[in-house]
Amino acid sequence: MLRFPDHIRNNPRLRLHKLSLFSCNSAALMASKTFSSSFSLLPLTPSPKRLSTPCKRLVPYLSSKPYSKNHSLSLRTNGFSSIPSANVSAPVYSKELEDRPLNMRSLEILKHKLKQLGIDISACVPGRENRLLCPSCNGGESEEISLSLFINQDGSSASWMCFRAKCGWKGITKAFADGKPSYANLSRVNKVKVKREITVESLQLEPLCNQLIAYFAERMISAETLKRNAVMQKKSGEEIAIAFPYWRKGSLVNCKYRDIAKRFWQEKDTEKIFYGLDDIEDASDIIIVEGEIDKLAMEEAGFRNCVSVPDGAPPSVSSKEVPAEEQDTKYQYLWNCKEYLKKASRIILATDGDPPGQALAEELARRLGRERCWRVKWPKKNEVDHFKDANEVLMYLGPSVLKDVIENAELYPIRGLFNFRDFFDEIDRYYHRTLGYEFGVPTGWRALDGLYNVVPGELTVVTGVPNSGKSEWIDALLCNLNESVGWKFALCSMENKVRDHARKLLEKCIRKPFFDTSYGSSVERMSVEELEKGKKWLSDTFYLVRCENDSLPSIKWVLDLAKAAVLRHGVRGLLIDPYNELDHQRPVSQTETEYVSQMLTKIKRFAQHHSCHVWFVAHPRQLHHWIGAPPNLYDISGSAHFINKCDNGIVIHRNRDPEAGPVDQVQVCVRKVRNKVVGTIGDAFLSYDRSNRSSCSCKCGLKFCIVWIMMT
Repeated sequence: MLRFPDHIRNNPRLRLHKLSLFSCNSAALMASKTFSSSFSLLPLTPSPKRLSTPCKRLVPYLSSKPYSKNHSLSLRTNGFSSIPSANVSAPVYSKELEDRPLNMRSLEILKHKLKQLGIDISACVPGRENRLLCPSCNGGESEEISLSLFINQDGSSASWMCFRAKCGWKGITKAFADGKPSYANLSRVNKVKVKREITVESLQLEPLCNQLIAYFAERMISAETLKRNAVMQKKSGEEIAIAFPYWRKGSLVNCKYRDIAKRFWQEKDTEKIFYGLDDIEDASDIIIVEGEIDKLAMEEAGFRNCVSVPDGAPPSVSSKEVPAEEQDTKYQYLWNCKEYLKKASRIILATDGDPPGQALAEELARRLGRERCWRVKWPKKNEVDHFKDANEVLMYLGPSVLKDVIENAELYPIRGLFNFRDFFDEIDRYYHRTLGYEFGVPTGWRALDGLYNVVPGELTVVTGVPNSGKSEWIDALLCNLNESVGWKFALCSMENKVRDHARKLLEKCIRKPFFDTSYGSSVERMSVEELEKGKKWLSDTFYLVRCENDSLPSIKWVLDLAKAAVLRHGVRGLLIDPYNELDHQRPVSQTETEYVSQMLTKIKRFAQHHSCHVWFVAHPRQLHHWIGAPPNLYDISGSAHFINKCDNGIVIHRNRDPEAGPVDQVQVCVRKVRNKVVGTIGDAFLSYDRSNRSSCSCKCGLKFCIVWIMMT
């Protein structure tokens, strides 16, 4: 009696008829494209033109291995799992068991331990490999018989491993251990030392019967392709399996089997190589697919230079470095075929479109070299889904479309290497001004907007001699940006006490002095109600980056907190004021110039990655012969990289000589603008009102009044 998996046997929509064994000599069974009544299973496979999921015509469930289902325990794994020892209690055995011969006693104890792990060995034979349903993954959706269990002839120990890529559960236990299974690494489980020599005769392989040929025909694989690739079958009692022989230079190296429920297994102790390896000998272009049927599908589209991996796909890309050749057990087939692969100048990765298939493509590219890899983009099935693999495309869209997919393969992406076409969408949005802030955000002072605008993702370095108003000007700029576009800011202002900085910002927002003191002149002090309103504005607009102890913050510490502020609070600007208040410890071998270069690079990467504008205040070095003129950006203490690496460079200068002009005049010197779309070099002069630290005395309504502009 042929045995089918539960999900097929219990499906009420499938009308099962009594099945008889395939016979290669039963020519009468091929009187039509459908099976005879003794083999038929309804509903029949729909036409591929309908673009619906095909219902595979069933052939008998096949297996040459013992079949046992274990239902007693379902275990979660992470690929290489173990069972917590606390869940396995030490067994208590009867006096009758102790009186038995040692080998029988060992087997009974072993049976008891394995039963606690969900492995039933009642039908297993010691001294040989036994195939069972894995209790850890239950064989996946297809209930694949994937657990390989080996019991020593004397019953003293057992080792097991699940060969499903998404599971990989493995272990070893002994009968006379302490009652708790111990687990070995992969090299100790089913380690192959000597490769078996196999032949078609020793494996008892047979030509495909007509029914299997018809099964492949429904998948658009011709009898000619099957014959050229020597696809065969294997019988075991009343069961039958499709056999995919793995050849190398005409010699049979391995054989992989598949039944209709997509259960796979391979010959034990054989060498892992690509399926179809001889087809890529001396080929400059190679196609790699994920399954044997996909390799056959490629041949139907005209590509014989195609191979299939033997072991399927991993669940995800490994986070570890690629191991050495002798330790790379999962991908040993690559190293076994390296003489074929090294001749290829282009390798097209046509793995499945699902996440495991994409993970396989990445793992292959890591080992083969991304620079010579290409990848396919499977066509869309509908508005949401894509076709999964080569055989699906062949079945539904035909060989010409599959050929086009391969011929239009794209270069495999290399991290850090791009083409302008990768950014065409962004360029189009930039042209049509739909990105936002293409010309930057105006400063709030009309004349200065012609020189300097604030662009997200840029770095502005601000300098000036002490007491020139650098911090006051930046604070006013932040207030203007908040009022015009609602930006929020992270403030790392280490020269200011929190209460003093709050006072300055409140005076700029409310436009009244915080105290009744001499600097407030005759202007009325802000009221309690205005203070409360201002406090809410402070809370909604600014986030403080400050050390809670007496240590100096490093630039990494500042940027890490600023990143948190961007992600948590949506800040769009960061102020670091000033440079000399940061911790600048550096290796002895590193110069200050090298340190400043690396620091500014980190700041720029932060700004670009988070689309956050950064203002960085840096003082000039000691000016021994200063005569009152504005310093330049090359005067900044530390390095010329401050002007070389910044996107915008601004010098804030205040006149100190009453004979030279008003002493409340602030000169904004724009000395560098990298993006010429948003500004240019020049000077603007602002009038500063001490009473509220922002509003001009002419009551024009601007927070800083432009008195005049002098272009240079």
